[in-house]
Amino acid sequence: MTAECLVYDRVPEIPADLLARCANLPTAAFSDAMQRFGGAVGLAPVASNAAAGKTVRMVGRALTVQTRPGDNLVVHKAVDMAEQGDVLVVDAGGQTDRAIIGGLLGSYAQNRAIAGIVLDGAVRDLSELAGLDIPIFARGVSHLGPYKDGPGLIRGNVAIGGTAVSQGDLVVGDEDGIVFVPRHRIADVVAAAEAVVERERITTLAINDDSWDRSWVDAGLTVQRVSR
Repeated sequence: MTAECLVYDRVPEIPADLLARCANLPTAAFSDAMQRFGGAVGLAPVASNAAAGKTVRMVGRALTVQTRPGDNLVVHKAVDMAEQGDVLVVDAGGQTDRAIIGGLLGSYAQNRAIAGIVLDGAVRDLSELAGLDIPIFARGVSHLGPYKDGPGLIRGNVAIGGTAVSQGDLVVGDEDGIVFVPRHRIADVVAAAEAVVERERITTLAINDDSWDRSWVDAGLTVQRVSR
């Protein structure tokens, strides 16, 4: 008996000019632009080239996958279906007792021109994954391998680290973690993130020439002096 795999229709692509504008924007800027809402909690770049001095950077459109915890059959199917520039976003229930992605599947994902992997679950074969050119974010590491029984869904709505993600959403990742931007808000959020970066550039200049206005600190506090 085979397992069921639900596959939803693909939504329109993110315009290339918007993706290009995201290339040098940090996740913190996106987070601030979205009022610190929309980021995955507890996922980190567990297998990247950061140790070799390379910057961890990931931008792309979400290819969402939901799999039974500990099983990666539908993840293999999703990689087969992936298109260049997709970020594989896998909801594996947040469990870390069995690895969903290892060296073989990571290598295959890279050969499929996937832009990166976000996994709410565990990976293994860290040394092999670290040699790849695609960033991989996960919740943990386990030497125990996955089952391959299914079921699952592809391109549906998933939850990653407490955040809802839909197929086609913008995925941005760096050393600070992952942020998801709903596809209908991408243009506005990118513009707001650019504004955050510009404000911080101006603030940095003020710090360097000792002209940073700090009046807002005391304005937000009622300071009471206490004698010892």
